[in-house]
Amino acid sequence: MPLIEAERVALRYGGPAGTLALEDFSLTVEPGEFTALVGPSGCGKSSFLKIVAGLHPISAGIARLHGVPIDGPQHGIGMAFQNATLLPWRTTLENVLLPLEVSRDHRATFRRKRREHEARAMALLRTVGLAEFRDHAPYQLSGGMQQRANLCRALVHEPEILLLDEPFAALDAFTREELWGVLQDLWLERRFTVVLVTHDLREAVFLADRIHVVSQRPGRIVKSRVVDLPRPRTLATTFEPAFVDIVHELRDEISRVRRA
Repeated sequence: MPLIEAERVALRYGGPAGTLALEDFSLTVEPGEFTALVGPSGCGKSSFLKIVAGLHPISAGIARLHGVPIDGPQHGIGMAFQNATLLPWRTTLENVLLPLEVSRDHRATFRRKRREHEARAMALLRTVGLAEFRDHAPYQLSGGMQQRANLCRALVHEPEILLLDEPFAALDAFTREELWGVLQDLWLERRFTVVLVTHDLREAVFLADRIHVVSQRPGRIVKSRVVDLPRPRTLATTFEPAFVDIVHELRDEISRVRRA
């Protein structure tokens, strides 16, 4: 059974006369799969993440998680966005621990299990190279370091699904490419399910198992492409002909979509 299913989903903002963001939108995501959504700006990619998280009801069609219709906010989901949004009055470690303090599944036992939770958070910080910055405030971290901490915060409660909305878009090219490797390493180690929204086609091909191209608004899937490149992928992979061919194939499809 697919973990995430969308069957002919429509999503409209602002009532019957409002903006139709998605229409006839269908896809599936298998457990442990790394999926990417690419397409023109404003085509509804981020709206699909809201549907999966249960943050916005659909207008038509069916959206399921574990075969069950999504009818409200979902548990077992981590989210990371373009801006790290770390709380400025908390240290790196305290920011990473935040989901365990506030989530319904952990808040009742947080104080009693704090040492256990801190050990879990520190294991993530070590994985992304931030262990020595555990007591730093966000302003003492670079943009890339803040986004590393943001990823740790999204994963500390061991979610089954990680939703990523252009998480590296605000970073410089060198930092962005470095974090591709960090995210790939985390995913290879833990095999959570990922849905990534990105405008960077190289990022999508580097990270994803399957890439879906979304049409102009109202968004629908117009092409799905399996990325059958071996893992782990490195920056050297991005210069290989097979990698470059997939990037050009996706770019050509998006150019076609934008002209339609």
